Amino acid sequence: MRIISGSAKGKKIFIPVDKKTRPLKNMVRESIFNILNHSNLLKKEIDKCYVLDLFSGIGSFGLEAISRGAKKVVFYEDYKPAIHLLTKNINNLKFDQKAEVKKINIYNNNSFINLDYKFNIVFIDPPFKDQKIEFLINRLINSKIVNANTLIILHRHKQSLDNLSDNFKILREEIYGSSKIVFGLINY
Repeated sequence: MRIISGSAKGKKIFIPVDKKTRPLKNMVRESIFNILNHSNLLKKEIDKCYVLDLFSGIGSFGLEAISRGAKKVVFYEDYKPAIHLLTKNINNLKFDQKAEVKKINIYNNNSFINLDYKFNIVFIDPPFKDQKIEFLINRLINSKIVNANTLIILHRHKQSLDNLSDNFKILREEIYGSSKIVFGLINY
């Protein structure tokens, strides 16, 4: 697995050997960034964006965002083997100035305190069996780290039927193999 474009184009990303972490496939990642670059879904250029990468695993989405110029990416992960690889990837790519790793369970009550950013992009990639998407979107809204222009990108299994918050407006859905990518905005 490699970085697709930007300052670290072609550089290797370390991947897990176990099956508990599901890295975002190159084709899906490239498709997401093509949509971000060639549509009007994102209201800013990527190099002006703050990105929140939830359930980041080895960090392939956030690392790609940094390579493409994102100002800052905050990664959330609580699985220790994934955190080890995420940290190794950040250090290997020399992205430590633009990356911040939060080693915390996203569902903890205080998971979003001490964040000083209004995020432009939130990438949410929970385990496919996770059914707490509505709760998570509402938690993002209540934390005041997103606004009406924050683009939410959700990675789910193509057959998942998630209850999404009434505060979430779907703008676009794409299917890539077994993955479904949902792009949306928060309704305020």
